[in-house]
Amino acid sequence: FTTDGRIQAYITAKPLSVSMADAVPKALRDFLREKGSIGLAFSGGTDSAYLMYAMRECGADFVPYIVRSRFQTASETEDAVTLAKELGRSPRVIDADVLSDTRIASNPQDRCYHCKKLIFSSIIECASKDGIDLIADGTNASDDPSGRPGMRALEELNIISPLRVCGIPKPQVRELSRIAGLPTWDRPSNSCLATRIPSGMPITESSLVRTECSEEEIGSLGFSGIRVRTTSEGCRFEFTESQRELFDSKKSAVEQILLKYYPSVSYSVREPGL
Repeated sequence: FTTDGRIQAYITAKPLSVSMADAVPKALRDFLREKGSIGLAFSGGTDSAYLMYAMRECGADFVPYIVRSRFQTASETEDAVTLAKELGRSPRVIDADVLSDTRIASNPQDRCYHCKKLIFSSIIECASKDGIDLIADGTNASDDPSGRPGMRALEELNIISPLRVCGIPKPQVRELSRIAGLPTWDRPSNSCLATRIPSGMPITESSLVRTECSEEEIGSLGFSGIRVRTTSEGCRFEFTESQRELFDSKKSAVEQILLKYYPSVSYSVREPGL
């Protein structure tokens, strides 16, 4: 998933025999069609990409909003903008200074709640100026509120989650995305850079920069879906089980990169979904 044209190739390669009924369940079609203008919180991930596709196919009146902050890499934002355009809508990009909010930068256990509140409040403010009062996001039916404090912010701000309301879980989102020919159908789940910093440890510009730089440099060695997590001693590099052989062959190169940014390094296999 890059910005070099492969997105367009995937989308235009969708089989002509695929109908909206195949790729968008009736419950979701009915839900979207009964709404007026909608502002879509768009990240470019599997869920929001599929929801944007469904909105487009249903003829919904919507505008995608992308929030740019230090918790996302520049390449993630660029990819999201490119995908939104390829799906037929030029997004509105909103800048959010997450580190200026001490409730977020101090990194408490409920940091995600405060961050979601700031992010979606920014979208609401921008959408309101565009004459849009209803905001939707890509939360799906597999997302567990007990493990996602940010979902409380969505409820408080009256954000609608069509995939969740219509009972569409993550595996179905992936399958429907595959049927639709979306490039995001098998994209690994991602999380923001702030999740690499343990709760209670303040999040700073420098801690985010070294996380972003080290992960990007290691990614150039052929790794994907990795995590470089800050620890009290240095960092812990997490790789997926499927990349164990690659790690064994590239360990010295990985270590050389990490020791440029951290005083010490440890390693572990990354648990799925984290």
